[in-house]
Amino acid sequence: MTWGKDALSLENRERLLSIASPVALLLVWQLMSWAGLLDPRFIPSPIGIGKAAYALLRSGELLQNIWVSLIRILAGFVIGAVPGILIGLAMGVSRWVRAAIDPLVAALFPIPKISLLPLIMLYLGIGEASKIALVALGVVFLVLINAMAGVLAIDPIHFDVAKNYGAPRYKLWTRVVIPGALPMIFVGMRLGIGVAFIVIVAAEFVAARSGIGYLIWTSWETLRIENMFVGIITITVLGVLTTLVLHEIERLAMPWRREHA
Repeated sequence: MTWGKDALSLENRERLLSIASPVALLLVWQLMSWAGLLDPRFIPSPIGIGKAAYALLRSGELLQNIWVSLIRILAGFVIGAVPGILIGLAMGVSRWVRAAIDPLVAALFPIPKISLLPLIMLYLGIGEASKIALVALGVVFLVLINAMAGVLAIDPIHFDVAKNYGAPRYKLWTRVVIPGALPMIFVGMRLGIGVAFIVIVAAEFVAARSGIGYLIWTSWETLRIENMFVGIITITVLGVLTTLVLHEIERLAMPWRREHA
């Protein structure tokens, strides 16, 4: 019981620190602005950025752009992550599947995904489908590789024990393969969601009329530096929130796992 209280207290302290550190950074940033150490023409103060964010929120422009980008990211993430997990697990379990698909992954993974945007637009047009497909391409390989690595990292003795006890194939997957690979799958998903944000912002720079990337780019073109910082900070906040959501899902999906300080 004492251990449980100590663990809870440690978790609360960690959460407090994770909140205090960005607040401290903002405070230092504002103090440097007041002291004249930062040129407001290039690096606005947090207060100035906050005022710009409030104006964008009142006009509805910021929320509209956030919504558009999130839809693209979430749709592309699901479309990329689901087949990535399934193919990665199959590659980890079967050496024949791995031998067939691994060369394709090695050839396609290093290609910068944003460089494929013109080709994707040629096939899917300039609408939402091309941007969602680009996000999916950015996600699928990261999730696939990590899912495969998670299966390969499972101690072979677990497979031997399951076979010796005559476990049917579906139990081998549900009791050994998937639980054993879950930690690496979530690593791949965390990396994938980060890449999804990078890819969608880059795509919205050049091939969109809405979204956070479009807001950042048009703000730069019109020299509205505060609005540009609003867009960048918005992406940062969204990235943190999605990572926290994935962390909570991971905690619920793996109740047997304990985090140690």
